[in-house]
Amino acid sequence: MKKYLSEFLGTYGLVFCGTGAIVINEVSSGMVTHVGIAITFGLIVMSMIYAFGEISGAHINPAVTIAFWVSGRFPKKEVIPYILAQTAGGIFASFCLLLLFPSNESLGITQPAAAVFQSFFLEIILSFFLMLVILNVSSGSKEIGVMAGLSIGAVVLLEALFAGPISGASMNPIRSAAPALISGQLNHLWIYLSAPTLGALLAVGAWKILKK
Repeated sequence: MKKYLSEFLGTYGLVFCGTGAIVINEVSSGMVTHVGIAITFGLIVMSMIYAFGEISGAHINPAVTIAFWVSGRFPKKEVIPYILAQTAGGIFASFCLLLLFPSNESLGITQPAAAVFQSFFLEIILSFFLMLVILNVSSGSKEIGVMAGLSIGAVVLLEALFAGPISGASMNPIRSAAPALISGQLNHLWIYLSAPTLGALLAVGAWKILKK
């Protein structure tokens, strides 16, 4: 249960702080800023990896868990429990934000800023590079070590900085699903469920080629 609790807490921290930064930016008339939101996402990912990497691997992302399994570095029997723990953590975080900011309608959901296909392919590319970095800096299926948290957090920050205004730079199905489910705004959610997972799986293929 330690592993599942770690995934629950890690995903809770990611969704609460990351989407919380978006919500607070809205209610404070832009005090956090787009740069601040990107930094928040990068720092919370880095922090959760250092906090829980030794226990559960700190996947905190269903797409990462699935990709680790496909890569042969994670047991199949753990995939569903991990995803359930991540989903519960994300939804609980969005519920807490709803209690704190009941007047906020979006709760930090991700939405395409322009054409749907543009955000779809952008999310695939972003998730591809994120997962490729994860595979190369992690140990087995665990994101541990001095450089793992820093490297992965830096990629999240970088991609959120430049791609956030277009696609929201989700790269994580539950990061998008949790606020969408709690707010009831499910438009375009399919993009953020499918694209990050597809991008992560493509990264596994590229990683296997590079390792050969």
